Amino acid sequence: MHEEKLLLDLFINPHQIPHYVSYAFLASIILIVVGLLVRSSLKLIPSGIQNFMEAVTEGILNLAEENIGHHWTPSLFPLIATIALYITVCNFMGLIPGLYSPTSNVNNNAAMAIPVFLATHVFGIRAHGIGYFKHFLGPVRSIMALPLMMLMFIIEGIGHLVRPVTLTVRLFGNMAAKHIILLVLGGLAPWIVPTAILALGTLVSIIQAFVFTLLATLYLAGAVEEAH
Repeated sequence: MHEEKLLLDLFINPHQIPHYVSYAFLASIILIVVGLLVRSSLKLIPSGIQNFMEAVTEGILNLAEENIGHHWTPSLFPLIATIALYITVCNFMGLIPGLYSPTSNVNNNAAMAIPVFLATHVFGIRAHGIGYFKHFLGPVRSIMALPLMMLMFIIEGIGHLVRPVTLTVRLFGNMAAKHIILLVLGGLAPWIVPTAILALGTLVSIIQAFVFTLLATLYLAGAVEEAH
């Protein structure tokens, strides 16, 4: 099977720089340029792209505040918002002919899931100190319950280690499947079927960006919340 020719192949050798790397940089450049454009044309009464970006940012901020709370949201919001916007742009790039979605590659998704995993425990320790690791021991903590505490520690440890894997594979599977379906149906019915699939692909792109962001937010919220 021959390799699909993409737009950046005209400027970058895909054998030297993989597609998921070059298009990840392109997605980052797009976000930086949009951010600079919005910043340079800020108005008291927003309109156009500023109005759109403010609505998107406010939605992400509300998601963070509802799940994390007002105390830790200022510290965690930049990470959450960056992930949400980056994944959304990457997902939509896969719907444009000649472009490639970096989120359809496991390496790109792991590069987002691992920082979320590390940030979860870093902020958990910042919030609770060494007492953060009590979250892994279960609700019953006594000498008599030591075997149960050890078992809970193992179970909780495995659960936390699986989180970056599930974040990575879930996003990869959905984006790769969408890309393959578009290619197959595009060859069978070049105009009719792909139009419907593109509409479905748009919905899937938004949902998967939201799911990844929501799960990352919940993991961070669980690390910094006070135990009851």
